[in-house]
Amino acid sequence: MEKVDAIIIGAGVVGLAIAARMSSNLQSVLLIDKNLSFGEETSSRNSEVIHAGIYYPQNSLKAKLCVEGKELLYLYCQSRKIPHQRLGKLLVAHGEAEERCLEKTIKQAALNGVNDLTWLTEAELKNSNPLLNASAALLSPSTGIIDVHSYMQSLLAEFEGNNGQFVAQTAFVEAQSNGSGFNVTLNSQGEMMQINCDYLINSGGLHSTKIADNIRGLAKTYIPKLNYCRGHYFSYQGKSPFTQLIYPVPEAHGLGIHASLDMGGQLKFGPDTQYIDTIDYQVCDKLKAKFIDAIQRYYPTIDTERLQPAYSGIRPKLEGPNDSFKDFVIQSANEHSIKGLVNLFGIDSPGLTSSLAIAKYVKSTLKLK
Repeated sequence: MEKVDAIIIGAGVVGLAIAARMSSNLQSVLLIDKNLSFGEETSSRNSEVIHAGIYYPQNSLKAKLCVEGKELLYLYCQSRKIPHQRLGKLLVAHGEAEERCLEKTIKQAALNGVNDLTWLTEAELKNSNPLLNASAALLSPSTGIIDVHSYMQSLLAEFEGNNGQFVAQTAFVEAQSNGSGFNVTLNSQGEMMQINCDYLINSGGLHSTKIADNIRGLAKTYIPKLNYCRGHYFSYQGKSPFTQLIYPVPEAHGLGIHASLDMGGQLKFGPDTQYIDTIDYQVCDKLKAKFIDAIQRYYPTIDTERLQPAYSGIRPKLEGPNDSFKDFVIQSANEHSIKGLVNLFGIDSPGLTSSLAIAKYVKSTLKLK
């Protein structure tokens, strides 16, 4: 049986970051993905935003890994010349109740180590953003945008430069712990193969719980329920009225329908939140009225004819529609007692921002230097 040091399942942005990090120590690392290429699911269907880390509960993995990951990501982008911009974002409020939410956000951000938020009054906003409707806003200067595809290409190049091997169109079938590692069965374009490895990393995103179900010896109690949460995006044709990202006060299961820019200056709005039972990326034109209502709160003069359905993404959420906050789950032998196995569950936002910090965290759980 062929032997490698590690197998990483799932070549999204987090799997690629883990692969690049682990391959700096290990001689033979195999990264697999069932799709035609890397990053074809959640990693390529998002807002491409580098988050500041201001909302998440103190000491949660989301808070710690987002704040750490943000700094690591900006440094990585600078050193590898990956297109990115530290644009900043405005978190806008309408009325006293939402302004109190902004005040709570300042305190939460400080608990998370983010101390650069600035309060802007309605008059200051009218001066800097005349088309923006808000009674107050917080400016988050460390929020930015990134060309995610270029970032993933760079991680893959780093991984392959470390003699790592990426194989697409290869699905995980099952794994059996053998005491010193794992016997792993893969399906590569219809051809079944078995490979032995010391370390097995489940970074399967939307499919992470199905993968975990097929790791023999892993008790079902360690496999959480995963929910598919679809978010739709609409593009806005022509010149953007904003030079920064515009966010409403957060909702229960997302950050609200916000305005973001890509590296080409294209304005888009989204995502909303819609829990679904199966993976389906359709964007229904009937959603336009809902988007217009949400956007007009902060951009009342929007030209609705320029708003067009664009794409959708699906987030692998641990919280269901009636649940409160659920953290990232990065599960190692400390929890499930299977040496060499790491499962990553519920890596939704801020997974992109946290990716390099997640990779560092996974490597530390495996006690790799």
